[in-house]
Amino acid sequence: MTVFHLVRHAQHDWLGRGLAGREDVPLSPAGLAQAERLADRLERERPDILQSSPMLRTRQTAEPLARRLGVAVETAPAVQEIDFGAWTGRSFEELDRDPAWHRWNAVRSAARAPGGEAMFEVQSRFAAHLTALHAEHPDARIVLFSHGDPIRAALAHWLGAPLDLFLRIEVSPASVSTILLDAGGPRVLRINEAVPE
Repeated sequence: MTVFHLVRHAQHDWLGRGLAGREDVPLSPAGLAQAERLADRLERERPDILQSSPMLRTRQTAEPLARRLGVAVETAPAVQEIDFGAWTGRSFEELDRDPAWHRWNAVRSAARAPGGEAMFEVQSRFAAHLTALHAEHPDARIVLFSHGDPIRAALAHWLGAPLDLFLRIEVSPASVSTILLDAGGPRVLRINEAVPE
């Protein structure tokens, strides 16, 4: 069986203010402290493989665990943040005036970020990556550092939940969600486990 720990990056200064998207923003001081506490939590899982989205905030979240384990962090574009296209870098206040933004949040199965990705594309690339990793490493413990919506999309896939309801799945900064893949099928073992304060 392959065990996947899906970790959302720790806090940064854009959280709650706007869409950082694929802009490289660093972790805040609070986020750096969260990353250290995540390493405390995940070190006992004895992971074999660490992978991260290419974004700075996910790589910084992965660094403390990698340092402790002496394991390199592989870059995995498949777990990258959504390409939000023209919405990237916009505040939520601005986005709230855009009808397309409201449609995006109401009907994720059919909407697309302007000039960016559709949610089903994000879900497809993430789920395909986990399936390929499971085939290549059928007995591994793998930690993937990613982003809120891609993790929600992956969880919705393995839970069999429709994308239009995926915002019901909470994925907080510096949280851990765990999926197991084996011959008996997928099992979601944990969702949104908070890092201890």
